[in-house]
Amino acid sequence: MTATLGTTPEPALNPRIRPAGYAVLRVRGAAFMVHRRAAVVATTLTVLLAAACLAYLCVGESFVQPVEALKVVFGQPSPDELVVGTLREPRMVVGLLVGAAFGVAGGLIQTVARNPLASPDIIGISQGASALTVGAMTFGLTSYAVLPYLSVLGGVLAAALVYVFAWRGGLHATRFVLIGIGFAIALRSITTLFMTKGDYLVAQQAQIWMTGSLNGRGWAEANPLGLTLLVLLPFVLWAARAQRSVTLDDDTATALGVRLGRVRLGLVALGVVLASVATGAAGPVDFVALLAPQIARRLTRTAQIPLLSSALLGALIVVLADLLARRLFAPTELPVGVLTAAVGAPYLIWLIVRSRTVRNGGTA
Repeated sequence: MTATLGTTPEPALNPRIRPAGYAVLRVRGAAFMVHRRAAVVATTLTVLLAAACLAYLCVGESFVQPVEALKVVFGQPSPDELVVGTLREPRMVVGLLVGAAFGVAGGLIQTVARNPLASPDIIGISQGASALTVGAMTFGLTSYAVLPYLSVLGGVLAAALVYVFAWRGGLHATRFVLIGIGFAIALRSITTLFMTKGDYLVAQQAQIWMTGSLNGRGWAEANPLGLTLLVLLPFVLWAARAQRSVTLDDDTATALGVRLGRVRLGLVALGVVLASVATGAAGPVDFVALLAPQIARRLTRTAQIPLLSSALLGALIVVLADLLARRLFAPTELPVGVLTAAVGAPYLIWLIVRSRTVRNGGTA
């Protein structure tokens, strides 16, 4: 049994002959080829995420001692059970799951498109989920319990349209992104139209949801979201291995017997579902799917986007952003999407400028 984290193509699993930067890990007869730097980055991110979660549980209108917060987490009696266990912990769990889902979704879609700009909130997937969800919210067509499923449906439909229009005997990265941006603009306009035609109060709620917010989220959102991600975990493990073939050039991958069309479709479909599920739980939290995969790739210095580090970074970004959103202008709470957009928008501009510099022969 072999597994790799990092480079492409997959190296031969031989403890005597292995690529630089790799180590062989053996567990009960199974051997894993592990990229050392990727493992160190993932471990570091896990520690940082644990520290951010503890700070999230402790900091608020009333400060909770870390010992008491940990007691609540591990199910021990504590006088702060209401504040930590009922108010902060479920909201934090939703943020963790949403951030991880966006991080993996962005990594998969950017891998297929071979473009760092191809994230769900740029190419129309989040806008498709928003359009259908906001339409239902504005006109009262369904209950809030069904809204997450409508988000998934809207995201899938939008992605299908982008994929069909971008396919011309193959999936060209630039065409995929440009068509996605066009659909994103059109769908955002449709969403705005829905809001102007509906009830004023409901339209205000829809506007807050569109910004991306964890306010009021609890176990009712965390439990189904966690169950959905658990069901999708085997597919994510498949994607971690399958994406290595996608990063190869088309001729090499075809010569190796890889059915690129099917693999790409599977990776995109998984990314769309993950992004749509996360959008249904917290709204379109912008730029998390854009930031996390690229930062993870730069930290690990691997040939492909490391999905584990991308998931951890996505969760870390959302948790820290929501903590700042709660306390930055207290007692007023900002939607978490405001903070992620404040960081992500400059990064998007930098990516565009950097891409143009590279195309013109400059240095990045």
